[in-house]
Amino acid sequence: MPGSRTGRPPVRRPVRGPVARPPRDNPALRLYTRARKAWDRPLTAYYLILGGSLLITVLGLVMVYSASQITALQMSLPGSFFFRKQFLAAAIGGLLMLAASRMPVKLHRALAYPILAGAVFLMALVQVPGIGMSVNGNQNWISLGGSFQIQPSEFGKLALVLWGADLLARKQDKRLLSQWKHLLVPLVPVAFMLLGLIMLGGDMGTAIILTAILFGLLWLAGAPTRLFAGVLSIAALIGVILIKTSPNRMARLACIGATEPKSGVADCWQAVHGIYALASGGIFGSGLGASVEKWGQLPEAHTDFIFAVTGEELGLAGTLSVLALFAALGYAGIRVAGRTEDPFVRYAAGGVTTWITAQAVINIGAVLGLLPIAGVPLPLFSYGGSALLPTMFAIGLLIAFARDEPAARAALAMRQPRFGRKRGAEGLTGPRRWNTMRRRASAARTSGER
Repeated sequence: MPGSRTGRPPVRRPVRGPVARPPRDNPALRLYTRARKAWDRPLTAYYLILGGSLLITVLGLVMVYSASQITALQMSLPGSFFFRKQFLAAAIGGLLMLAASRMPVKLHRALAYPILAGAVFLMALVQVPGIGMSVNGNQNWISLGGSFQIQPSEFGKLALVLWGADLLARKQDKRLLSQWKHLLVPLVPVAFMLLGLIMLGGDMGTAIILTAILFGLLWLAGAPTRLFAGVLSIAALIGVILIKTSPNRMARLACIGATEPKSGVADCWQAVHGIYALASGGIFGSGLGASVEKWGQLPEAHTDFIFAVTGEELGLAGTLSVLALFAALGYAGIRVAGRTEDPFVRYAAGGVTTWITAQAVINIGAVLGLLPIAGVPLPLFSYGGSALLPTMFAIGLLIAFARDEPAARAALAMRQPRFGRKRGAEGLTGPRRWNTMRRRASAARTSGER
């Protein structure tokens, strides 16, 4: 081997292959990863329930004020009459939501039987002549004096959720849910009793929501397919009979997909003008307060058909925002029910989620002309204190359950207050850093500084 001029052997350098370039950063993938991590955080459900429900309630107050002004003036009332009543109900409902979110699970279970007994008593009291009153053909109201009324059937939804969840949880602890008689009795008979009291007043819409809650509880309890199908068939048969024997309900069924008013019993005026309101809104709407249909053309503009006024004034963007908020609320409720180990929390969270989701779907489907008009309000959004109060209490239940998750409790315990010392750890952790730095800065000054 020949050597170099210095007498040393030549140094052979290793041959390097092509340098591997790092993979290009995909912005879409990075955004998806960040969103996935944020979505899986322990407090995601808590913030979705709290923020979503508050946004729906606040937006509902704005739309109630806008949609009810003309109706109030036509009744020789101040333009803000319905808004003030709804604001009062929202304030009371906020207190109920706060109280429910701070209650322990044991207290929720203890309230199940008193709420059920109170709801049954009030729903039976509605049928007493001189006490119960009829509104729009439904005998489901009790006058509280003046312009204040209460609809006890709305509280029946909350009663069925709490009582049914407590009943199924106790039976699951005793390993009795594998027997069909323990799965159905007494849950189904009590639910049918509530349905009977509601149907005595002619309120088919509330009866549908109560049936949805019953099916949701049976589904969560693991009812066999045959048993579930049997109960569903019986409920469907009863519903068909009730619809066939009522010309008013048949007329509502005939208005599905209607685009022009008709003559006769099924005039479809409300359904058609709801479509007109949505169609005239465009992408961003005509502007808040600028609805045309609320000037007497659209009946119940601030209650059952407030979603149509929202579409006319806020456009497709506004309606999609409302749908997104309800979707987030439904997802958070399902997440709470799926991640808990407590059977009561699972049944109650699932029942509340079924209640709110089913009622929102039925209301919005009726406004869009996809379902018959059932006369149910949009949860947290439509005018009506009787519907708002139990719904906000139910939202408080979801917030309490979301806070009670082990990971959520740990995350909340790690949060530090904005000022002062750490919560509950003054003697161990000492003051916050900004306080320590301030003392150091003070000690470094000379005696003559001010």
